[in-house]
Amino acid sequence: MRPRSLSTRLIISSALVSIVLLAATGVVLAGLFQSALERNFDARLRAVLDGLVANVEIDAAGNPVLSGEMADTRFTLPLSGWYWQVIPMADSAAGDLASQSLLEQRLEPDTNSLTARGKDGVASFYMFDGNGASLRAIEQVFQLPGSDKNFSVLVAGNFDELKDEVSAFRQGLIASLVILGLGLLIAIFIQVRFGLRPLGAMQASLTAIREGKAERLEGTFPAEIQPVAEELNLLIQSNSEIIERARTQVGNLAHALKTPLSVLTNEAASQKGPLASKVTEQAQVMRDQVSMYLDRARRAARAQGLGAVTDVKPVLDALARTLQRINRDKGVKVNVECDEGLKFRGERQDLEEMVGNLLDNACKWSRETVDVKGRLWRDGSPAGRTWLELQVDDDGPGLPADKRAEAVKRGRRLDETKPGSGLGLSIVTETATMYNGSVTLEDAEMGGLRVRLILPAAL
Repeated sequence: MRPRSLSTRLIISSALVSIVLLAATGVVLAGLFQSALERNFDARLRAVLDGLVANVEIDAAGNPVLSGEMADTRFTLPLSGWYWQVIPMADSAAGDLASQSLLEQRLEPDTNSLTARGKDGVASFYMFDGNGASLRAIEQVFQLPGSDKNFSVLVAGNFDELKDEVSAFRQGLIASLVILGLGLLIAIFIQVRFGLRPLGAMQASLTAIREGKAERLEGTFPAEIQPVAEELNLLIQSNSEIIERARTQVGNLAHALKTPLSVLTNEAASQKGPLASKVTEQAQVMRDQVSMYLDRARRAARAQGLGAVTDVKPVLDALARTLQRINRDKGVKVNVECDEGLKFRGERQDLEEMVGNLLDNACKWSRETVDVKGRLWRDGSPAGRTWLELQVDDDGPGLPADKRAEAVKRGRRLDETKPGSGLGLSIVTETATMYNGSVTLEDAEMGGLRVRLILPAAL
């Protein structure tokens, strides 16, 4: 899972909510089980208390006495944790009565524990005996038969005996909740992956369009993203129509200007004098400017198109063979080193124009060898985008670093001894920029100039 992906965010958020809910459920269930145990334990103590009250009588001296034996033998074992006692209230001079298990001790509950009583007048609370055992106790005030005095009747049981039962329940509860949590996490993962699968299919379709394998999004998508797919198809169609209109308008403009410029040039050529020369000169300038901007417009329209993909190696091999034939007399050898399957995300015509200009310049200035290499290159940005890198090296005299910026300007020629118009590098730079690429000039390992061309790659 990628940290910033939508599926990761959904899975983590759902997992956190599930964990919180399961933890809360565990706490609630543990509390309910504890309450159930207390109610059951209190019911057992209440039965003992009722039996005790039924067996306690008041003797002639006004002291409580037990008329019969208690059925539960735990109340006879010394310090067993099961106790009962009948104690007169503070303003009474009567004696007290206690189970044999208390020996000479008496239980002294906290005053606050006796304050909170139920509707039946019974106080339920926890306390500790002399051995530190945890006791669950109930206490109620009675006026025993034969006396007008109030007596506090208390029965307590060893609640530690239920520790194993409580521990077993909690362990089982924790194990059940952990298994349930793991099952929920697996279900969440499957649900998110299955629910987001249409987005993956849409991404694959868009990639196919970008790589030139498809022209529109195909297939049926869920109702939530079907409108997005339809809008994307309309956007792709609109983009193609805009490009086609731009190409048509460029062609119409070129045709519309070609005839008037030719007429001006021909008329000026048939005349003599400085005016005719000036008209011829300016008409040629206008023709060059129109050609420059029309070429730029055509390149920009192609660069903005979607789905154009060009195999690089066939283009490099074809250009290398052509330039070797053109420079046969000079004996220049053009070496191509390029991986199979390397693709340029753009028009073949633009790649041929850029690489052709670079190879043509390299052949003009080289002594005998020109190397062209193509590979994938990953930039150092956080997004880590992958580019197509083309390097053209020659073994010529090279170009000083302080003159490289001038070399890429349109029409600028640093050496008039070589044929050319000075437009090659500027055309390469303009076209690469339209594809968000770049052109840099460096020193080649073989001693001449290296031109490094970075263009978008199609993966």
